[in-house]
Amino acid sequence: MPAYYDLAAANERVRELRPLLTALRDDRYAIVAIRARLEQLEADHAADGEQAQAGRERERDRLTDIVRRMERSVRQIDAWGISLRDIGTGLVDFPALASGRPIWLCWKLGEDEIAFWHELDAGIAGRKPLIELE
Repeated sequence: MPAYYDLAAANERVRELRPLLTALRDDRYAIVAIRARLEQLEADHAADGEQAQAGRERERDRLTDIVRRMERSVRQIDAWGISLRDIGTGLVDFPALASGRPIWLCWKLGEDEIAFWHELDAGIAGRKPLIELE
């Protein structure tokens, strides 16, 4: 993992990152749906039989599997030295240098390649086009 990415290396990493972030986002939605089903199953006292218990166990197992998969993905992103900012939008920051000063190269799902940057303390609200990079 480089301490800092140049634009070419960051864009190359985006190719690997895109499917990982897409899966993370989809898994996040799946977790919300499973939790809602579990709440409904647990609230439904009429469904206390063996079949209902088996259904709850299946949902809990699915939830556990998804969480473990998400943890592996987040660990991989961290190992690449990339900061995951938001799973829902697939927003990430790559550490980079511009004229010797640290910055973030900023990318999110739906963008073809990295086209934005921001200062370390600015966040997404401070995103600027790469063409404005000093």
